Amino acid sequence: MTRLSRSIRRLLLAQTLVLVVMLPFSLGAQAQRIQDLANFSGVRDNPLVGYGLVVGLDGTGDQTTQAPFTGQSITNLLSQLGVTIPAGTNMQLRNVAAVMVTAKLPPFSRQGQEIDVTVSSVGNADSLRGGTLLMTPLKGADGRVYALAQGNVYVGGAGGQAAGSSVSVNHLAAGRIPGGGLVEQEVPVRLGDASGTLDLFLKQSDFENARRMVAAINQEFGAPVAAALDGRTVQLKLPANGNDRVTFLARVQGIDVTTERGPAKVIVNARTGSVVLSDTVTLNRAAVAHGNLSIVIDSNPQVSQPNALADGDTVVVPNADISVQQEGGALQMVQTSADLMDVVNALNALGASPQDLMSILQALKSAGSLNAELDII
Repeated sequence: MTRLSRSIRRLLLAQTLVLVVMLPFSLGAQAQRIQDLANFSGVRDNPLVGYGLVVGLDGTGDQTTQAPFTGQSITNLLSQLGVTIPAGTNMQLRNVAAVMVTAKLPPFSRQGQEIDVTVSSVGNADSLRGGTLLMTPLKGADGRVYALAQGNVYVGGAGGQAAGSSVSVNHLAAGRIPGGGLVEQEVPVRLGDASGTLDLFLKQSDFENARRMVAAINQEFGAPVAAALDGRTVQLKLPANGNDRVTFLARVQGIDVTTERGPAKVIVNARTGSVVLSDTVTLNRAAVAHGNLSIVIDSNPQVSQPNALADGDTVVVPNADISVQQEGGALQMVQTSADLMDVVNALNALGASPQDLMSILQALKSAGSLNAELDII
């Protein structure tokens, strides 16, 4: 072997050893932009809501006998337009539906800007397909009108009915109007307070991530412009000029921060039976016994019939056979698992259904064998 080949081999071996040593330290961290990790104070969406009417439906609107508020809304609307409805008039309006209109007002929105709105039926309308939303004021939490909504409702579905049978594809009682909302009033957003500082809120509270974020920001600007107040809040010192502030915040959003992975979690949805495990979940050694108990009741009525010459009636005597069956629940050993795939294989080896797995996970957590937070939703 030549000297050159030996040198190349030693170099490759050294690089391989470096990768092997660095691998355990890189598994628990990942680089993310601050824009994905935190939000600036006051820069958020504002929910809006309003009540309106959708007209032009092809006989699929509300039945006013069962949804009287639809008829009252039509009467009030027509009276505002100068049309008087005689008292006691029984209006059968199958082309009108009462709806709730919702939208989100983005930060820094200006008058005349268009926003998307969602229209949802509040009565018993069969479908909003083909309808038109009449002008609806959208209010914020303070009761003030911030936008107006109007336009043709788009429903991504179809349906039909005849002879007492019906069929539908997707949901027909809700739809959207892209750009159907028009901003009428702005929500003021101040970037910073009187002292020239702005808070940056982490989406998940973590002291280590807050510390790393402060270090990355200060390193980017070469000055102590950031300081951590707690595990969720980082305070920034803003430039005095408005244009410089925008440039400063844009640079802050684009900074990459190497963050630690979140805590190990097991999320259990008790309604659907779904079980989700994060990639940092581990198990300690434990013994688990699992079995099912089933009770079966069979109805077996008996017919009691008198003799031919006897004076009696034929009667049915109720009778039921009840059996209790319990499946085997042998004690099984769950080995220590440091990898998510090993955890999954260990739980699958128990042969439990998702519903039973919830009880097993709770028992493992109580026994101290499940190294994760158990979150039941």
